Amino acid sequence: MTAKTLMIQGTGSGVGKSILTAAICRYFFKSGYKVAPFKAQNMALNSYVTKNGDEMGRAQVFQAEACGINPDVLMNPILLKPSGDNNSQVILMGKPSESRNAKNYYDLHKKHKEVVLSALRKLREEYDIVVIEGAGSPAEINLKKWDLVNMFIAEQSDTPVIIVGDIDRGGVFAWMKGTYDLLTQSEKDRVQGFIINKFRGDIDLLMPGVKQFEEMVSKPVLGIIPYSKNLVVDEEDSIPKWSYPADPEAEGVLDVAVIWTPRISNFTDLSPLAYDPSISVRYINHPSQIANPDLIILPGSKNTIDDLIYLRQQGMENAILSCHNKGSLIIGICGGFQMLGYIIRDPHNVESKNNESTGLELFDFETTFESEKLTRQVELTTVKNNIFKGGSSCHGYEIHMGRTTFRTSYRSLFTCSEDENPMNFGIINQDETVLGTYLHGFLDNNLFRQELLYFIRKQRNVNQPSKPFDFTQFRQNELDRLSDLLTDSVNMKDVSKIIGV
Repeated sequence: MTAKTLMIQGTGSGVGKSILTAAICRYFFKSGYKVAPFKAQNMALNSYVTKNGDEMGRAQVFQAEACGINPDVLMNPILLKPSGDNNSQVILMGKPSESRNAKNYYDLHKKHKEVVLSALRKLREEYDIVVIEGAGSPAEINLKKWDLVNMFIAEQSDTPVIIVGDIDRGGVFAWMKGTYDLLTQSEKDRVQGFIINKFRGDIDLLMPGVKQFEEMVSKPVLGIIPYSKNLVVDEEDSIPKWSYPADPEAEGVLDVAVIWTPRISNFTDLSPLAYDPSISVRYINHPSQIANPDLIILPGSKNTIDDLIYLRQQGMENAILSCHNKGSLIIGICGGFQMLGYIIRDPHNVESKNNESTGLELFDFETTFESEKLTRQVELTTVKNNIFKGGSSCHGYEIHMGRTTFRTSYRSLFTCSEDENPMNFGIINQDETVLGTYLHGFLDNNLFRQELLYFIRKQRNVNQPSKPFDFTQFRQNELDRLSDLLTDSVNMKDVSKIIGV
């Protein structure tokens, strides 16, 4: 059996392709179908590691969650991770291939076409429906001959296309019409309709324009999705908001400052804090913004040395250390963990053109970048200390090329197998004010996160909330809310007919 397919393309980047794909996936999953997402090529600094140790984009992980299935690298066979202004690491079927700039990347175009078509073919053998997401716009005529992810996929897989436009940015009719006009006739024939996203206002004022647009292109507008300010979705690359204020009625509010850098990665690690109603999360990159936070987080980075140099130039190093001396707790995650040490070396320029940089010197260790990337899921158990009761499970994943050598012994956060140093997974300093870990996704674990936040509130003399935040249930509720938004505003009977189910 070969799965039916539908492709969501857009008038440009950020118009809502990822979230609409997730919504459609959720709708058909709840309707009883075996559904899977697919995006041939993704450019993102937010990534995930599957059970097989394969790296893929977070957007397809979120979409897989909407389908009630485990993420598989077949859903995102090519991932590009920018490491500089004109350079990206190429992740091919979950494994690092090589670094390429914008021009010589296309030398591999023939090979990449075979990879993405093979992945989609295998995926279609396992599911009833595959919902395919495009990238950017199908009308980028300067890059059309190198297309891997839009009309190339639609034509090769004989997939009907729906184009989504963002009305909140303005000019949606011109944007949709211009996109459509730049397509070839065969591509126009493949387009089955349009969806207008992020609408606010009086829909009666919009309808004359919808009718006129439908007459112009002889294609239907299948739905008008209202703007939803607080809709939750895993972002591919750009931080959706710079601040996530706590609920005005929340108890035990904590102030969390996340240090922003130009190559910040895997900031989806922070979603369990950002959406907790009792936590205020704000991204900062200048000392004037730091104030007196309860917790400072140094997140992951795709270029740790350059980001560390950037922080130093901004004056953030002294600001972070000053806050720590006044009582702010610090957590470093992956690249942020490496920054907490004494020195970071990149002798082979794996990430940076700079060979080394001193760190914040809050831990006595050094990190050296190697060509081999470590990607794996891990299931660990917490160690009993003043923060954790011990014995609870903590699931996460590692993605890093740096190898850390400890010159001083520290208390480990987790236990692990005898053949590994538990300090590699996470450590805490003597006075329990600085934590570092290579583990991504560790805050998704409800019990682990709740015990950590309980400790921070106790240290900062903040009252404990009466009911802890359940992030796992929150995710499922948001996916259902996303599906409801879709069914309330899009003609899903017509969409089903387009797919052929």
